[in-house]
Amino acid sequence: MPRKRTWLQEERRKTLGDWVAFCPACGHAQRYFEGGEAALPSACPACATAYLSRCPACDARIPSVFSVECEECGAALREPTRFGVPIRRASRR
Repeated sequence: MPRKRTWLQEERRKTLGDWVAFCPACGHAQRYFEGGEAALPSACPACATAYLSRCPACDARIPSVFSVECEECGAALREPTRFGVPIRRASRR
């Protein structure tokens, strides 16, 4: 089940971009607004690996640059570490 976003997260989304595309190989990321997905490059400008802008399992869009799994279905989007450091901190809940 998708996590409910706070008003601050929604406000940032409208300022920085609604959705995210990233390179699963090097981590290069780009935010884009609703309707701008067609303008995304097909490959990463840093390493030429295909960009990931939707979950391969359920086709849901990716809301955060720090996503390691899909918020909709829980499928893995990329390795949970980059350069030996976790991409996301463990939840404090």
